[in-house]
Amino acid sequence: MDLLSFERKLDATMMRKRLDIQEVLKKPMKTKRKLRIFITNTTYTNQGSKEGMPTSTNSEECQTTWELKIEGRLLEEGQSKPDSRTPKRKFSSFFKSLIIELDKEMYGPDSNFVEWHRSPTTQETDGFQVKRPGDKPVKCTINLQLDHQPQQFKLDPRLGRLLGIHTGTRPTIVTALWQYIKRNKLQDPVLRDQIRCDEYLQSIFGCVALKFSDIPFRLNHLFMQPDPIIIEHLVAVEPGETKSVTHWDISVEIDDMLKQQMNSFLMSTVTQQEVMSLDTKIYETVDSINALKTKREFMLSFASDPYGFINKWLMSQSRDLKVMLNMEGDPEEERKVDLYQKEWLKEGVCRYFYAKVQQRRAEREKDLGVRQLGGQ
Repeated sequence: MDLLSFERKLDATMMRKRLDIQEVLKKPMKTKRKLRIFITNTTYTNQGSKEGMPTSTNSEECQTTWELKIEGRLLEEGQSKPDSRTPKRKFSSFFKSLIIELDKEMYGPDSNFVEWHRSPTTQETDGFQVKRPGDKPVKCTINLQLDHQPQQFKLDPRLGRLLGIHTGTRPTIVTALWQYIKRNKLQDPVLRDQIRCDEYLQSIFGCVALKFSDIPFRLNHLFMQPDPIIIEHLVAVEPGETKSVTHWDISVEIDDMLKQQMNSFLMSTVTQQEVMSLDTKIYETVDSINALKTKREFMLSFASDPYGFINKWLMSQSRDLKVMLNMEGDPEEERKVDLYQKEWLKEGVCRYFYAKVQQRRAEREKDLGVRQLGGQ
């Protein structure tokens, strides 16, 4: 039936798509977005008084402090404002480390560094805050190290120029190196696990030939940490309570929302139960259609030729009965009267009755012989 074939095609398509999704989920799905970093510095002047008390005018009791805040939000593509529809992600989750270097001449070598490094027990935060006393502008350098997932590496300049990659993941770099080897036919035709280095690879790896299994180990010496993001900022300290905001845009990689949707689709039991319920309904509908089709064909055959239909039906029933009772003979011939008017039939009937009479006579003689023996 068309419905059954369509249902089989639908099941095959759904299974193929499910397998495709599972294969896609094994690979990292990343999309590039713009992260806007807001750097806010606020100046406070404390005059050593409490609320409701007279304010002192002595300059020695006044103290000026400044506060530096570093925060950030993801921007929607094509927009210049933060995206409110995207699930909020903590600002610190984008970075592996943050170092703020203040002016060494103003704060000395011991307190001019503010560092934050990620650890397994790190609690994510929406921003970072630094507060220091001072009434003069302060130069600071903000060093941000992105937390790439999966981990990325900066290549040695020589290998980077050869492969055309500055920073990439380990699988990306290995794949690019393998493509270079195939393109330049550097694989040994006899020893397939050997690579014959050309002049460029010799200068990088320092050998004439190497094995495939040695490539990951040799690449480890050529991997470096990616370049950090460095922001030069000037903390402007002005009299009174003032606030200034600057922003910087950087490119970050985040998990594609489509991956989360596909993963939730595979893990959703509600969808699977719904599919199973629909499959059950399809099977019941097909059975009902088959039963109605059989009944319709039966009625149409009877309505079109009642005599022929009854004869065929009786023949079918007779064959079924022969099969069930394990009987021999031709049911079609036995239905016709000509079979019983043939000459051999009379002889057969006589032989049949004669055999029956002889059988009955033997039974009687046996009974009488038993009785006579009993009487003697």
